[in-house]
Amino acid sequence: MNPFASAIELLADLRAGKTTSTELTELYIRRIERHDGALNAVVVRDFERARQMARAADQNGTAPLRGLPITLKESLNVGGLGTTWGVPEWKGFVAQHDAPAWARLRAAGAVLLGKTNVPPMLADWQSANPIYGRTNNPWALDRTPGGSSGGSAAALAAGLTALDVGSDIGGSIRVPAAFCGVYGHRPSETLLPKSGQLPIPTPPVPNAAVVMGVQGPLARSAEDLELALSILAGPEVGEDVAWRVALPPARHARLADFRVAVLPEIPWLPLDDQIAGAVEHLSSRLAALGCSVRRVQPEALGNLREHHSLYRTLLSAVTSARITAEERARRIELGRMRDNEFARAYLRGLEGTAGDYIVWHARREQYRAAWRAFFRDWDVLLAPAINVLAYPHIARPWPMDDSDVTLTFTVGDQAVPYMNGLVYPAVSTVAGQPATAFPAGRSREGLPIGLQVIGPYLEDLTPIRFAALLAREIGGFVKPDGYDAS
Repeated sequence: MNPFASAIELLADLRAGKTTSTELTELYIRRIERHDGALNAVVVRDFERARQMARAADQNGTAPLRGLPITLKESLNVGGLGTTWGVPEWKGFVAQHDAPAWARLRAAGAVLLGKTNVPPMLADWQSANPIYGRTNNPWALDRTPGGSSGGSAAALAAGLTALDVGSDIGGSIRVPAAFCGVYGHRPSETLLPKSGQLPIPTPPVPNAAVVMGVQGPLARSAEDLELALSILAGPEVGEDVAWRVALPPARHARLADFRVAVLPEIPWLPLDDQIAGAVEHLSSRLAALGCSVRRVQPEALGNLREHHSLYRTLLSAVTSARITAEERARRIELGRMRDNEFARAYLRGLEGTAGDYIVWHARREQYRAAWRAFFRDWDVLLAPAINVLAYPHIARPWPMDDSDVTLTFTVGDQAVPYMNGLVYPAVSTVAGQPATAFPAGRSREGLPIGLQVIGPYLEDLTPIRFAALLAREIGGFVKPDGYDAS
């Protein structure tokens, strides 16, 4: 048994009788016990129930996932397990209901090993919190694995799980995938349920006003992302009375047939030269393979500063619903002390009215219409997942200040405002476009370089298939050193 095999390969072994769910589950449990002391990725463990589920799967292994061992992001509710979002005030909460994502995976025969680490309030590209501590990147323990689904990506890269489900509103699936050298898919906004991710005692219920945030899979292959979507895709709670999902097939079956737009570098946002080089190298390779490739500034983005300002406004409006009145007042006071356009956009979201929110949402719909026009001429848009490689751990106090312009990370020799790392993730997030993060090589330091490919709305199989075909040309997941297959 190879713990680094793709989920599809593991399922083929289960179907062929080469292994059992019990054997595979015990393998991953042993690996978690051996390697996770250094990583701290699987912070909520449910091994005894996993063993029970594996034995049941072996006795009646006909479900699509046939006892495949998986993990979930800590923020997703699983009946009987804690959900804290890494927030001390929520420590001790035990979910009484399952998130729709886990309910669907469980019905498909998945075995849950446990849940993976997050930052407080899911609000960082690191995964460290006062309850569970810090998760490390398996490629370099002194660096972040990304966030907020950082435990998910670290566990996959180290071979501690076969599949994971995270969530993404600020790159929280795509950035960890890029930092850890795995695949991650941010689905079209309405393709999967968003509910079931709050520490509340009631059953999951949707909230249509909470825009831009999604749940989606992380995996070691693009094909595994397709597999996960086949299980997870479907309407929200209450909508399944009449609605069904019928995803259109990928636009092309051959890589050479794809029309690939490449996002030009953003003049006001420093980009790591190795990420820029990876985009350039891949663009040339795609052209040589026969793809139609051109650098294009999508009209769908309009003025990118204005586009990003809208994102920061909507983001603060949506995420501030989770905080206390005292915390809101604190953030407003701090925000008024900042003097840059994105901090002011953040402040607008905190202070805006219901009428403002409707206006912002109408502007968002204009971007969605522009993307529809863009994807009449192009099949995918290639871009960085974020403008920086996995960086050394940065201590951030709790509660964090998302408007703090003094906090930075380094790109080349430049100090970049920390929250400007949101710019590349937001390219797809504002309008809710699907985006697949994929590994695209290694840096001089041996760190993964990850890019993203953005696709047309509700055509999620197009960017995923592009990433799958691309892996046949440039390679896909590679395990980090120090993690054998036993």
